[in-house]
Amino acid sequence: MSEQNLSSHWADIYADKIIREKGPKDIYTCASGITPSGTVHIGNFREIISVELVVRALRDKGQKVRFIYSWDDYDVFRKVPKNMPEQELLATYLRKPITLVPDTTGEWDNYALANEKAVETLLPSVGVSPEYLYQASRYRTSQYAQGMRTALEHRQEIIDILNRYRTSALPEDWYPISVFSSFSGKDNTTILGWDGAWGVTYRDDDNGQSETIDLRTTSVAKLPWRVDWPMRWAYEGVDFEPAGKDHHSEGGSFDTSKYVVELFGAKAPVSFQYDFISIKGRGGKISSSSGEVISLPDVLEIYTPELTRFLFVGTRPNTEFAISFDLDVLKIYEDYDTCERIYFGAQSVNEKRLAKEKRIFELSQVSEIPTELSYQISFRHLCNLLQIHSGSIDAVIATLDGITPSQEKRLRERAVCAWNWISHFSPEDFRWVLCDDSAPKAQLSPAMAKAIAGLTDAVEYLDDFDEKQLSEEIYAIAARSEVDPPELFQVVYGILINRERGPKLAGFIKTCGKAKILPILQRNL
Repeated sequence: MSEQNLSSHWADIYADKIIREKGPKDIYTCASGITPSGTVHIGNFREIISVELVVRALRDKGQKVRFIYSWDDYDVFRKVPKNMPEQELLATYLRKPITLVPDTTGEWDNYALANEKAVETLLPSVGVSPEYLYQASRYRTSQYAQGMRTALEHRQEIIDILNRYRTSALPEDWYPISVFSSFSGKDNTTILGWDGAWGVTYRDDDNGQSETIDLRTTSVAKLPWRVDWPMRWAYEGVDFEPAGKDHHSEGGSFDTSKYVVELFGAKAPVSFQYDFISIKGRGGKISSSSGEVISLPDVLEIYTPELTRFLFVGTRPNTEFAISFDLDVLKIYEDYDTCERIYFGAQSVNEKRLAKEKRIFELSQVSEIPTELSYQISFRHLCNLLQIHSGSIDAVIATLDGITPSQEKRLRERAVCAWNWISHFSPEDFRWVLCDDSAPKAQLSPAMAKAIAGLTDAVEYLDDFDEKQLSEEIYAIAARSEVDPPELFQVVYGILINRERGPKLAGFIKTCGKAKILPILQRNL
């Protein structure tokens, strides 16, 4: 791997920036994290894969890296997602910490854990294996007691920082701490005072009861987000953490946190803004809390792990893009195949593009880089083969020559995605099934019957034609039969797959083979 390759990709550029701005270190800490308030969606994945790519770039430069992923599972449960079962039950837990909300699927101990484990079990399959930090556990065991006290000691300075970006000032009695009532479990509380050390007194606003808690032993106190985030930067020594454009907007939480973190004796990490992701054909921001999500498992149904990484590797984080489930899928697979051919020297390009494509291919791999080119069959052609063989991957592979064991494994993974796409996402006119004996016989004019007979004769000797020769013969048959070629194509597609259009006819007939095509044509003579 050349130094030119290492410096050409955005992940490498940020790795260089981290080393430059943070200076030489025994180990660099890169962080990511979200609130598991609902199904973790592909937009959330953009942050963690972006961090993983920078982590990988740092390691490629010989640096040691700690890659942490924080589950903010002590956040408030604010809204019941539409895609969750037992809506009424979940609604009774609103304003409580999400780690105390039950998992209504019955599979895990709580709601937050269910959403966390759904991600944790899947991320290794796309090459992401961070160290997980569970913030509910840390707060409830008072690991952040000193952090909370430090925030209280700098209360006025924090208020001043936050007020710089607010349209209305915080009230004078505001405290940089929040409490889940030990009476109700909810955050409907008001801080009444702080004793200057470890004691905080609060009131439950629902029932009027109050109590004093000790930050060193309590399990109910936490910091609000704009104080919590910078406190954890300092606590973990974070060198790099990106954030969405909502956090990076002017006056957003990154703007305030980069000042608040200094009160904890640290500096803000290197960061960048990543943009939102939409789904092709449906605009707008994806939201876990609303339940309107496309999750990583949804994407992996039609994109192999390497292709899933490729989507993010090849796109700068600050660029908005859409995850496509339509015909764009064909082009995305084609782009990846081109990238792979360039990497293995099977397609010539100039040096600049070679460096770019090689690095994209390297970072797209889940683990080790393959030692050989994959079996280069286009996604479109693979879809046609699967439809010819009714989805049987074994039958498709049996028709292909010269596949190595490594190539077969990757081809099978791709074939699973291709069949999922055909079955659930492809446009209706892309799907077809070869007609069987139950299909009605075509009503043919004398001229068209002559043309179909001519095509039947050609298929009898199909092995004598290559695809180009067969295409020329089909046009010759149309001319001899005095029918327009477009009309002949339409009739043949109707006979073969009961469609007006289909794959390129000559290639389609060659791919299907004489044994499948000839009986269908003969039934219509």
